[in-house]
Amino acid sequence: MSQKLKFSSAPSPHFYATIRARVEQFFNQHELSRNANAHMWGKTVFFLTGFAGLYIIILSGVTPTWLLLPLAGALGMFSAFVGFNVCHDAIHGALSGNKKVNKLFGFIFNLIGANPYVWSITHNVVHHTYTNIPGHDEDIEVAPGLIRIAEEDEVNAIQRFQHWYAFPLYSLASLSWVFRKDYVKFFQKKIGAHQNIHPKLEYFNLFFYKALYYFLFIVLPLLVLDVSWWQFVIGFLVLHITEGLTMGLVFQLAHVVEGTSFPLPNDSNCMEEAWAEHQMRTTANFATHNKVAAFFLGGLNRQIEHHLFPKVCHIHYGEISLIVKQTALEFNLPYIENKTFFSALRSHFVTLKRFGKEAEKV
Repeated sequence: MSQKLKFSSAPSPHFYATIRARVEQFFNQHELSRNANAHMWGKTVFFLTGFAGLYIIILSGVTPTWLLLPLAGALGMFSAFVGFNVCHDAIHGALSGNKKVNKLFGFIFNLIGANPYVWSITHNVVHHTYTNIPGHDEDIEVAPGLIRIAEEDEVNAIQRFQHWYAFPLYSLASLSWVFRKDYVKFFQKKIGAHQNIHPKLEYFNLFFYKALYYFLFIVLPLLVLDVSWWQFVIGFLVLHITEGLTMGLVFQLAHVVEGTSFPLPNDSNCMEEAWAEHQMRTTANFATHNKVAAFFLGGLNRQIEHHLFPKVCHIHYGEISLIVKQTALEFNLPYIENKTFFSALRSHFVTLKRFGKEAEKV
């Protein structure tokens, strides 16, 4: 899209103003910081220690060869969890009130193969602004031509089977990120409506930290591990397939489920609703009462709260969700929620199948 779209600026209703005031009052009354608390810092230590520990154990050569494969899978999962819990909040500026601390923990994104600068554009700027809007939100463009999740998407005959092959495709997300996605997004003229003009330093950062990742996760293991090249390839693939499937499922269950919409701008390139109301119609929560999900997913199962308050650390989402849900009901806005992970997974499957139906006519 060449034009930058706009959201409605109608003064009524005052949903966003109301909800912001109530959440602000909550933090003030309880004398709480919007950033990480002791529990959050404990989570940060846990995930970073797990990530570093698994990497060191694998490279140490102290484990039998047969154990390297499950360790690689565990490292892939911890890579995703570090991204969810630590880097995601840091790059949003939510982990700490200190910008230097956020930058430090955001840097860790490089060590799981992703570029924090590119992510800040594609996710923080574009996805959070133009959520689920075809042609603008590139986060919903998963394997264009193969996965169809909006009425405006191109229809291909193969998409009649997309509800089956989508999940294996999701598992390739991390590999794509490491070897392709960051480069493509960086050198695109635009991401959605965002014009890409990068500081010179970011050109160096992109290539230097990608090279560092390739050294740490390809060159160094091949030098120190007593495995054949094909055994290494299998381990590397297991790491990234595990990481990719973990990431892919969590991201899809937040926006591509029954009830979420994929609205288009009008002829004047304007959205009919205000930004906050738009977020309520395009975003979904899942497994919000599951303590395991809350611990491992970094608040990404509470996407509604995250999209409305991205600069609030995810450790607080459970508490402010009561305010968000009540305010949404007062303003007659949807609060889309799947009670469990598996109900969300089923809803995503049904949504893929629904959008694939059109392909049966091709």
